[in-house]
Amino acid sequence: MKSRATARSSSVRAQALEQGREAFRKQAWRAAFSQLSAADQEAPLDPEHVVELAQAALLIGKEAEGADLLARAHQAFMSRGEAQSAARCAFWVGFTSLLNGEVAKAGGWLSRARRSLDGHPDCVEKGYLLLPTGYSLVHGGDAAAAQSTFAQATAIGNRFGDKDLVTLGLQGQGRALIRQGEVSRGTALLDEAMVAVTAGEVSPLNAGGVYCSVLDACGEIFDMQRAQEWTSALEKWCASQPDLVPFRGHCLVRRAELLHFHGAWSDALEQARRAIEWLLRPSPRPALGAAFYQIAELQRLQGRFTEAEEAYRQASQWRSPGPGLAQLRLAQGQIEAANAAVRRMAEEVQEPRSRSLVLDAYVEIALAANDLASARVASIELGKIATMQSIPFLDALSSRASGAVLLAEGNAREALAELRQSWSIWSALQAPYEAARVRCLLALACRKLGDEENALLELTSARQTFQELGAAVELARVEGLAAKVRQRAAGPLTDREVQVLRLVAAGLTNRGIAKELHISEKTVARHLSNIFTKLDLYSRTAATAYAYEHDLV
Repeated sequence: MKSRATARSSSVRAQALEQGREAFRKQAWRAAFSQLSAADQEAPLDPEHVVELAQAALLIGKEAEGADLLARAHQAFMSRGEAQSAARCAFWVGFTSLLNGEVAKAGGWLSRARRSLDGHPDCVEKGYLLLPTGYSLVHGGDAAAAQSTFAQATAIGNRFGDKDLVTLGLQGQGRALIRQGEVSRGTALLDEAMVAVTAGEVSPLNAGGVYCSVLDACGEIFDMQRAQEWTSALEKWCASQPDLVPFRGHCLVRRAELLHFHGAWSDALEQARRAIEWLLRPSPRPALGAAFYQIAELQRLQGRFTEAEEAYRQASQWRSPGPGLAQLRLAQGQIEAANAAVRRMAEEVQEPRSRSLVLDAYVEIALAANDLASARVASIELGKIATMQSIPFLDALSSRASGAVLLAEGNAREALAELRQSWSIWSALQAPYEAARVRCLLALACRKLGDEENALLELTSARQTFQELGAAVELARVEGLAAKVRQRAAGPLTDREVQVLRLVAAGLTNRGIAKELHISEKTVARHLSNIFTKLDLYSRTAATAYAYEHDLV
């Protein structure tokens, strides 16, 4: 009886193991995790299969289970004297711990991986162990040494035919080159790494990490076009593996920023909230600040000031809240507080790309405070940064700031040229909110040049965008501006006469107008007589034409 039960158990285990490995080969990660776990419960798996189980766990988001399984596989390989396999398992435990901010744990496992290879001949695992060194050098500010280290890792990957290591090395070199200011060379290597990912040449375990690194790099240099292109490509790749959980933590924050930029605000909020869930476990991580900041920015633009203020407060526990808090004070009408906050930030933030965002807010707030001299100085500095960096996003910021300052100085014609350039770039970058903001400035420039008709067209377009986005603050502002433009377009007419004229243009009779406005037909006739006299018109048809020509309808 006992031998029969043992045979049955062995058969069940063999079947689960076979099905689990088949699911693993088909990249059905949840089925692989379930079946391999079932086989492991019947009898402990060999370390090779434990590694597969660990990878499946990591790919479906079970990070703690995956790390524990890799640690177990490491011990098993060590007991069998297989140092290279043991070192690779130790590396992955250490490397994932490092990415999660668990510095002490990462150091211990990476040290163990290196010690496992003591006295061992040259092997690919030694190339993998160069990666944490490269990242430490990048974060330590020695980008040149980091580039050299990642290049060594890439060379080892090529020598041993390990595509994963080659790709990781390339993306590391790309990040290091960007930090050295060699943006074109750096992005070329990042693109090469992403080609390998989307072509399926890289293991799924590494694909998500490479993408998140590339997305992070694009965020650093405001390269929204490249980020969007690779996001679209990777989403197609992910669709073939529905069990995969590729976007986590800081990567979700970058995705939220991208969605925000392209006007998908509700999706951006969802991604930022998902990021917070990831970043809170197993313990809070520094990237939490960026997630809370992204939520605060969206809530500010939607006019949810109380919620935005709380999110900025939470963001400040992990990092400087950025210019958003100063912009919140401006939206609340607290101009002095906004001015003080943005001035302090301008003194503290010196890194060019981060500083450009501060300077952009500085120009807006200084103009609101009627401090034209400070706005001009900030605009000039922003222009210098944009010229040095040669990034479309920064060019758009600079042109908008310059146009706003020129407008405030009374030079509407030159302002118009700068603002049209800014609008063109934002439109090409598919940034609807930013483009609509520029249209408001274009409207003001048109007004100063006496072109009321085009001013109203710009405001109407901006209003539609703000309404679609739910940008409550800007929507209220643009409606106020539109009302002023319509008032000027109405010429000598009173508000009531404008109402009557609109209803005439809509085709209503005197009786219909009287009913609509709750006045007598006699009063309607008097208003029409006044309209004809003031505008030198002689018929309802001419009045209708006037209403359409002056955008009063």
